[in-house]
Amino acid sequence: MTQFIKRSICALFWTVAVVTPNMAQQKVQELDRYFSALFSTEQFNGNVLIAEKGKVLYERSFGYADFSTRRPNTASTSFPVASISKTLTATAILQLADRGKLRIADPVHKYLPDFPYPTVTIRHLLSHTSGMPDREELFLSVLSEHPDSVLRNKDIVPAAVAGKVPLSFAPGEDYEYNNVNFDLLALVVEKVSGLKFGKYLEKYIFQPAHMPHTSLSEFLSRKDKDLCEMYRYRHTWSTSIEKPDTVAEFYKGNHNYNFAGSGDMISTARDLFHYDQALYNGHLVGEAMLKEAFLPVKLANGKINPQRYGLGWMIWEDTSLGKIVMHPGGLPGLNSMLLRNISKFQVIILFDNTAREVGGIAENALKILNGSTVPQPRKSGARHYGRTLAENGIVAGNEKLTQIEKDTITYNLDEDELNSLGYEFMRNNIDSLAREVFKTNVRLFPLSWNVYDSYGEILLKNGKKEEAIQMYRRSLELNKENENARKVLRAIGR
Repeated sequence: MTQFIKRSICALFWTVAVVTPNMAQQKVQELDRYFSALFSTEQFNGNVLIAEKGKVLYERSFGYADFSTRRPNTASTSFPVASISKTLTATAILQLADRGKLRIADPVHKYLPDFPYPTVTIRHLLSHTSGMPDREELFLSVLSEHPDSVLRNKDIVPAAVAGKVPLSFAPGEDYEYNNVNFDLLALVVEKVSGLKFGKYLEKYIFQPAHMPHTSLSEFLSRKDKDLCEMYRYRHTWSTSIEKPDTVAEFYKGNHNYNFAGSGDMISTARDLFHYDQALYNGHLVGEAMLKEAFLPVKLANGKINPQRYGLGWMIWEDTSLGKIVMHPGGLPGLNSMLLRNISKFQVIILFDNTAREVGGIAENALKILNGSTVPQPRKSGARHYGRTLAENGIVAGNEKLTQIEKDTITYNLDEDELNSLGYEFMRNNIDSLAREVFKTNVRLFPLSWNVYDSYGEILLKNGKKEEAIQMYRRSLELNKENENARKVLRAIGR
């Protein structure tokens, strides 16, 4: 048992799972078995709430909100919701449209007169089809000259004007996820409503939806006893966690940026459940406006944007379980998910304050909720293989890999996880281990074009040209649409 589990097992917090006539006890037990296995295999540390038709079916907290004090996560723990905030910002805009205060088709400069992109509309911002430059582009010169600057929403338009930064593409022609879009929408809310963004949210969303523990982070005291700390594992193979604000690469996001609208809100699982319910009963936005928000926006060429993004929401293409609208969130040290099955009035809310991926977890929980069986979580073979490689070298790593391959009950070897591990070694200039991992992936998944492409990349980087050519050729044989392999082979004359 790892130190993580030893420390955390005593902090595992239960909230009684509520059984209703709408859900058999077996489903509740399956959900609990699934999330307990995630926790015991180091794949979840945080809060989960699952509800159907207005009733909470399963609610449980796992692990620590603060590892240094061993304060456990509980039902009252508050978390940064990250990009789930975008759905709330979109709700504010849709409310103003419902009241006739603005139109979604209006150009942004109608409300922000100095805005230098006359063809960008509110719809473009809501759907990430604006082509707006990102924060790095907008504030490059400012942060170069004044690296300790704290930048806010009010600085966006002046920076765009001063820098004369062009749009990435003509509005509506393409899709590019960009936080600046929703920071601008917060400015529009302020201009149209005459209220500060946080005050607007409090008056027209948080209070009507009964969300007493939700706020903008700037209005929340860091002394709040219920706020979680955020943690991350520096590498896939790391055994210990760290706070992101101790890592230099995250300084800018933590200290230079103080924006509202795109990812700055703090909430609890219960408050997000109340938000979900308020979206159904018309307390927040009218049915017609929500229906439009839940349609993936089409680009100028008539095709649906690749992310299937609507107006502040992502919409699943697969409707076999119902119509799914959702939004994930991610910060250094945290991942979150709000997934709503609006056909069956189901909602899945997840927070993990150790930055474990929650998208697949939410999907599996939805399947369990709808009567399907999902594989029980197993330990990450890639993580344990990588840990042994990093600590003890290739020989020991291969011995560990043999053990992992034999013990399929305990471990899962995933192609994508192994590929990510290889690239992580590569980014850290540990090329010998990167080569070993990519070679392993080729052996384990010989029919995957992608593993050959990745192995070819590290071989070429290390001067093993002929071997790299073989890998790229094999990748092309398996996937004739692999333009990267074709491009590389052309570049090296093959």
